[in-house]
Amino acid sequence: MITFDQVSVVYDGADRPVLRDVNLSVDEGELCLVVGHTGVGKSTLLGAVNGLVPHFTGGTLYGSVTVDGRDTADHPPRELADVVGVVGQDPLDGFVTDTVEEELAYSMEQLAIAPAVMRKRVEETLDLLGLADLRHRALHELSGGQQQRVAIGSVLTAHPRVLVLDEPTSALDPTAAEEVLAAVTRLVHDLGVTVLLAEHRLERVVQYADRVIHLPGDGLVVAGEPSEVFEASSIAPPIVELGRAAGWSPLPLSVRDARRAARPLRTALAGVTPAPVRPTPAAPGADLLTARGVTVAYRGVPAVREVDLGLRAGEVTALMGRNGSGKSSLLWTLQGSGPRSSGTVRVAPGGPGAAGPSKDGDPKKLSAAEARRLVGLVPQTPTDLLYLESVEQELDQADAESWGGFGSGAEGAYGAGAPSARALLDRLAPGIDGATHPRDLSEGQKLALVLAIQLTAAPRVLLLDEPTRGLDYRAKTQLIAIVDELAGEGRSVVVSTHDVEFAARAADRVVVLADGDIVADGPTAEVIVASPVFAPQVAKILSPLPYLTVGQVASALPGNGEEDA
Repeated sequence: MITFDQVSVVYDGADRPVLRDVNLSVDEGELCLVVGHTGVGKSTLLGAVNGLVPHFTGGTLYGSVTVDGRDTADHPPRELADVVGVVGQDPLDGFVTDTVEEELAYSMEQLAIAPAVMRKRVEETLDLLGLADLRHRALHELSGGQQQRVAIGSVLTAHPRVLVLDEPTSALDPTAAEEVLAAVTRLVHDLGVTVLLAEHRLERVVQYADRVIHLPGDGLVVAGEPSEVFEASSIAPPIVELGRAAGWSPLPLSVRDARRAARPLRTALAGVTPAPVRPTPAAPGADLLTARGVTVAYRGVPAVREVDLGLRAGEVTALMGRNGSGKSSLLWTLQGSGPRSSGTVRVAPGGPGAAGPSKDGDPKKLSAAEARRLVGLVPQTPTDLLYLESVEQELDQADAESWGGFGSGAEGAYGAGAPSARALLDRLAPGIDGATHPRDLSEGQKLALVLAIQLTAAPRVLLLDEPTRGLDYRAKTQLIAIVDELAGEGRSVVVSTHDVEFAARAADRVVVLADGDIVADGPTAEVIVASPVFAPQVAKILSPLPYLTVGQVASALPGNGEEDA
C-alpha cells in the first residue's frame, strides 16, 4: 500500500538530510507505530505519505514514495485526499469550519459524497468517538482533548484507505485514548485500513502495533516486529523497560503478558520496601497560593464549581481528570487571565518576583509582568505565546523580560547565576537552531521553547497545562529534573496532565477533577493506584506490590544499586 524507495529529504538550508536512504514497505491493513525522539523526523516521514513533504513543507525529496500506486511526486495532497487521511499534531491547524458537525462533514463535501451518505457517516463518527453531545458546539469552545477527537473524526468520515496519525492521543485522557485507539484498531482489522501512527506515549499504543518503525536520529529507519525493535531501541515504554530490567525474553508488550511473566518478579520483590519515587521534603511548605470558592462559568454553564485549593511551597501537584472536567479553566483562573465568576485567589507575599507588601496578592488585579512573576502558565497550545521571527529572538526576549526588573546580567528571578532561556531550552530539547522560525519547530520543540521562556521568569507558582504533549521520554525526564529544581527552591508546581506515567514520576500530590469538582486529593501513590484508569503500567503489572516506576524495581533487584526513578 505504501512504498518508500531510497527516499531522502533535505530541507532548504539544512546541512544534513532529515531522512536518508529510506527503504520501507507498509502492507494493506497494517498498523505501524513510528517511534523516535523529538525532532528526529517522524513528522517528515508521515508527511511524505500524502505529499505534504515536499509540496507544502518545501525542501527536496529524493527517491520515490508511492501510495496505492500513486507517486506523491506527481500527485499533490489534494489528489491523494480520497486515499490518505491525515491528523496532525495540532488539531486547530486543520480546522476549517466553526462547529463539530460541520467539521465532520467538510472533507466529505470536498470529495462530493452524496448528502444522505454524509449524514449517516457523521452520525456513525459522532457515536464512535463519543462526540454526540458536542455536535453543535463551536470548535474554539472545546477542550484540547475534545478538539483532538473532532480532528480524528473529520478524517474518519471520508473512509480513507490509509490513515496517518501524528500524536493522536496526546491531548486525550486515558479512557478517551483507549476509545480512539480501539476505533482505529477496528478500522485496521475490520476494514483493512492501513495506519501509520506516531506517538510518544508508547505505553498506550505499543500493544496494538503490527510493526514498529524506529527513527534513531541519523536519518535512517529501522523497521521490524515490535519486540525485536524494542530490544535495542533508544526509546521504549515502561513495560519494555521493566522487561529489560527483569531480563524477560521475549519482551512483553501488553500488561496481560507482562503480569504472566512477572510472577517470579513479584515473589522476589515481596517484602522489599520500594525506594521513594520522589525526594521526601524536609517539612510541608506553607501555602503559596490559596483559592477559595472559585467558580468559573461560561454562558451560565459552570466549568469549575466552588473549588478550594491550596498549593504548597516545594510541592509538585498533578491535576488530572477526563477531558472537559475543568482543568484548563481552573489553571487560567489561578493565573489571573481567565474568568472567575466568584471566589478568591491569593498568592502569599515574599520571595523572588512576588508583589510587594503594598500589592494585592490576587494575580487578576496585577499587571501582566507582575502576575507572571507570581504565577506562570504554559498553555495547551504553546504557539499562543510565540510571536517573534526566530528561536533566538524569543529566548533573548524572555531573558530581557525576566531580568529586566533585577538589573543587567543573569540575575533574574532565580538570582545570581540564573540559567538563561537558552540553557533551559537545551536541557529540554537540545540542538534547536536559534535561527529557526518558532512555527517551523515540531510540536515537542515548540513546547520545550515555551517552557524555557516561562521558566526563565521562575514564578513562585508554575502552572503547566499538558506540558508533555509532543515530548519523548528523555525530554520528560529533563522536565522532571527542572520541576524538581523549582520545587526544591520552594516554589509550587502544578502539572495538568493525562500522562499517568509522568504523574507517577513527577508529582508529590494528585488532584482529580470531575465536572468541575475536586473528587480526589492526596499523595500520588494513594490516588493513582486506587484507580485502574490512572495507574501506571508498573503498578498494574506488579499489583498488589506498591511499585510505581521501573526505577524503583531496578533499584530493588539483587545486585542493582540505586537508579533514578
